[in-house]
Amino acid sequence: MRRHNIDWLRVIVFGLLIFYHVGMFFVPWGFHIKNNIIYPDIRWPMLFLNQWRLPLLFVISGMGTWFALSKRSGWQFIRERTIRLFIPLIVGILFIVPPQVYFERMANGRFEGSFMDYWPTHAFAGVYPHGNLSWHHLWFLPYLLVFSLTLLPVFLYLRKLPQAAWLNRLRKFTATPFGLFWFIVPLYFWEALLEPFFPSTHALMGDWFNLVNFATFFFYGFLLISTGDDFWRTIQKHRRKYLYCGLVGFGLLLGIRALFEDSIPVHFIEALFKVFNLWSWILSLMGYTAVYLNKPSAPLAYANEAVYPFYILHQTIIIAIGYYLMDLNWNFWPKLLLMVFGTFAGSWLIYEFAIRRWRLIRPLFGLTVKKQQQNGKLE
Repeated sequence: MRRHNIDWLRVIVFGLLIFYHVGMFFVPWGFHIKNNIIYPDIRWPMLFLNQWRLPLLFVISGMGTWFALSKRSGWQFIRERTIRLFIPLIVGILFIVPPQVYFERMANGRFEGSFMDYWPTHAFAGVYPHGNLSWHHLWFLPYLLVFSLTLLPVFLYLRKLPQAAWLNRLRKFTATPFGLFWFIVPLYFWEALLEPFFPSTHALMGDWFNLVNFATFFFYGFLLISTGDDFWRTIQKHRRKYLYCGLVGFGLLLGIRALFEDSIPVHFIEALFKVFNLWSWILSLMGYTAVYLNKPSAPLAYANEAVYPFYILHQTIIIAIGYYLMDLNWNFWPKLLLMVFGTFAGSWLIYEFAIRRWRLIRPLFGLTVKKQQQNGKLE
């Protein structure tokens, strides 16, 4: 049975991604272009989102893989994932990401001229950051494709033997409120032992912490939904406990960062607080959405299809708007609201009138081609 709360979570988290990337324009953290005034305090709510946003997306993707394999063979799954992930990635690298690099080069004084002067003569010269070729925010797609293909044999085994003894033992863990916290043990080792030596690059090659860490969350998503109703009953019943754990975990994380300078002992403690915090929020959010959002609706059906093109388009629109706002003497709120509204509106206009209705364009943005009605319009 389809879990509509997973669809809602996917839509919500990708929606928050737009707010997060708009925020990157204003905070001290590295981003492609920056506002002329930096607002350091905005990083605190962004830090809160940053702890669980990407891990939750990979958990959701793992759960989606379970549903996909329920109606596809292994080869059908490979074909479907390759089409839905690899084709949009190539389209993004060729057409969606180059404007981002163009505006960045213009802002930094490394290029002058129109975009047509830049593309394709300069757009694919060298690899970013020294060159211009990049997948930028679309890094999620190759990582997800690699995880899907690499873990497929394990997933097929789990689908074939749903009553395997070790899976039944796992169900016992998921049936207790704090048994689910055993899942943070591998996450702690990745955070404590890999993260300091492999900073995040999103370049796939050599990005070992992100590869191992996000692959674990992806696997967890498939594993948890494989346990059946025990998992959902547990997180629905104890969602408030997980919420309290998340509040405590985030408070401890902020406390240790504010009170102690970075050192090896502090890093090992902080790593524990971090994985405890993010896992608590993942369980809490899944629990609350399972109670209140596990039902179909027309807005959900529309948003669930639109979210993929929105993800592909949004950062290019953010950077384009930001480039023309960055040096204006406006305060924070007008710029923020214009960027948020402009990004959602621009993404929707392109999706609704240039992607959704066109059979030849839909696969380029990861959408399936629907059957035509007799009047020629898409169903």
